[in-house]
Amino acid sequence: QVQLVESGGGLVQAGGSLRLSCVLSGRTFTTFRMGWFRQAPGKEREFVAAISRSVATTLYGDSVKGRFTISREYAKNTVSLQMTSLKVEDTAVYYCAAAERMGVSGRAYEYSNWGQGTQVTVSS
Repeated sequence: QVQLVESGGGLVQAGGSLRLSCVLSGRTFTTFRMGWFRQAPGKEREFVAAISRSVATTLYGDSVKGRFTISREYAKNTVSLQMTSLKVEDTAVYYCAAAERMGVSGRAYEYSNWGQGTQVTVSS
């Protein structure tokens, strides 16, 4: 059974940076495409970033392009999201997700495994 545990959320001022991490356990990390999604109060879940099994391909949501970077570290079974130039509108619960699929995708229904989420709050 796959388990995903996120960490690194918190409170940061606008313009600041934050790094989220997610550790996958229970299955072989290399077989999973990894993604980050977020959900703000009263809004639908939004795609943030994804990275392929081989790190050859990454994909970003339009609202975070140029500001966020997704990466993965195989030795630690970890996927990270480096967030810079944070805006108040980046405030949300951020979820790590995993899919046993090739390539990358921002479609939430393709991800069958989800973490519990970590809160990111950006203050003005």
